[in-house]
Amino acid sequence: MKTLQLLFLAGLITAPALRPTTALGQAAPVPKAGNPIVRDKYTADPAALVHNGTVYIYAGHDEAPAPEQRYVMHEWLCYSSQDMVTWKEHPSPLNVKAFAWARDDAWASQVIERNGKFYWYATVEHGSVPGKSIGVAVADSPTGPFKDARGSALITNNMTESKIMWDDIDPTVFVDDKGQAYLYWGNTNCYWAKLKPNMTELDGPINKVANLPGYTEAPWVHKRGGWYYLSYAYQFPEKIAYAMSRSIEGPWEFKGLLNEVAGNSNTNHQAIISFKGKDYFIYHNGAIPTDGGSFRRSVCIDYLYYNKDGTMQRVAMTTEGVKAAK
Repeated sequence: MKTLQLLFLAGLITAPALRPTTALGQAAPVPKAGNPIVRDKYTADPAALVHNGTVYIYAGHDEAPAPEQRYVMHEWLCYSSQDMVTWKEHPSPLNVKAFAWARDDAWASQVIERNGKFYWYATVEHGSVPGKSIGVAVADSPTGPFKDARGSALITNNMTESKIMWDDIDPTVFVDDKGQAYLYWGNTNCYWAKLKPNMTELDGPINKVANLPGYTEAPWVHKRGGWYYLSYAYQFPEKIAYAMSRSIEGPWEFKGLLNEVAGNSNTNHQAIISFKGKDYFIYHNGAIPTDGGSFRRSVCIDYLYYNKDGTMQRVAMTTEGVKAAK
């Protein structure tokens, strides 16, 4: 945060003039200063999907007006790119209102594809079961429109044991090489369960991941070579740490920090993808001057590098971001 402030005061980071907007659906280069890839809206909790040569980023929409210090989030946003630099905005494919049983709070989510369908796992506040819940929406296209796939929540707060009402948040889904789908989620506890092939029902008990030091929230599972990686928000204010395993069911071995506190945002939420021969770390910070912060966040992208033994190098968060992928 102090570094960003000094750069801004020195004129090395400049604010966009009145946050210039781009017509919906129009692809345009995005100013790099500060790294946020979207500058006309506040975007948070990014998840990414690579499909048919295109990267799709799904993000929550921070709508709290300055100087309010609270989360105001009613919808999710979708952007696509074929080079990681030029981003096209699509009409919002999903709103909390799509879940008739939900009350509000479009929190962290993830979209994955299976058998030609796109499944969106999303955190919301339940309308009748106290606490946060996870719903599933489905579409025939990565840009939607998405509709409720169940008519009820997949996960509710009374399905897990915790003293808090927000432990059932931040879903991430991964399908292994054998076709088995797994759902990971949770705040203070990292839960996981198998999913049935229909992707809308649990297939077995809910389990807890053991031995994740400093685990707070925001799990993300990916695989590279013979290794599974479980990255997550660590402590508070949040950094990102990660663990590795030869099995998606663990046991997981803690490997340390992946990045530091991101800008002036207390939360940290990551997606990790490979695209056109490079690896990317997608996250949010609060870097947009002057109203950005923990409740008005912005999605950023930097490169991710692996060591020869499969471990990941600490991510260098930059104000320049990444270059166009070819």
